[in-house]
Amino acid sequence: MKRARSLPLLIGRKPVIEALQQGSSIEKIFLLRSASGEDINMLKRLAKENDVPLSLVPIEKLNNLTKAQHQGVVAWTSLLQYIDLQNAISHVVEQGQTPLFMLLDGVTDVRNVGAIARTALCCGAQGIILPTSSSASLTEEAIKTSAGALRKIMLCRIPSVPQAIDVLRLNGIQVLGTQMKGSIPVYEADFSGPSCIVMGAEDTGISKDVIRRADTLIRIPMVTNFDSLNVSVAAGMILYEAVRQRISTTV
Repeated sequence: MKRARSLPLLIGRKPVIEALQQGSSIEKIFLLRSASGEDINMLKRLAKENDVPLSLVPIEKLNNLTKAQHQGVVAWTSLLQYIDLQNAISHVVEQGQTPLFMLLDGVTDVRNVGAIARTALCCGAQGIILPTSSSASLTEEAIKTSAGALRKIMLCRIPSVPQAIDVLRLNGIQVLGTQMKGSIPVYEADFSGPSCIVMGAEDTGISKDVIRRADTLIRIPMVTNFDSLNVSVAAGMILYEAVRQRISTTV
């Protein structure tokens, strides 16, 4: 229950629908599995249009979130603002910068997300991409772990990893997947051009979609068979190589 208490709640069908219609920032919607009706159909449509994660849950989950009359709908309001991925890329280019984004493919630990955001901001990354289908909810704990970086870096929410990759490629941004058995070591990858680094889930790594569609699969060389690098630590190592290359090309 810690995460539920750390985010303000919207309770009931009408308040959640109105918030979605007004473009208010919502972190996640919990919807009773058996809920039905025109308003529920509208809520589902609006959630999809606004790229808001929606989870179908039993009534016990909703009752644990609130003791109020919830009508089968409870939402966490967001502490952060999200920006459309295409708008974020366009903003970076308009500023005369070379895009450097992080795509978090199934990273669900809020502390890892916070730590990655902190390092990404320090290393010059402009944005973090969070697929609604497989991302952590960004709570106060995530913001605290990021030392406030989550409030300063652009956060892009998009329905799925494949859709994110499509948008990145349309904008000429290379997709670099990270994998234990990646084809090249990180120091052989070229980060000088528009790039997006994909970090995978804490337990399973990057998804099959990334393995199939990435332009390059990179690895961090290690001297032992102990393959237990934390995802935020691995992200830091890769981001350091990216910033090292980018600084060297401007000197």
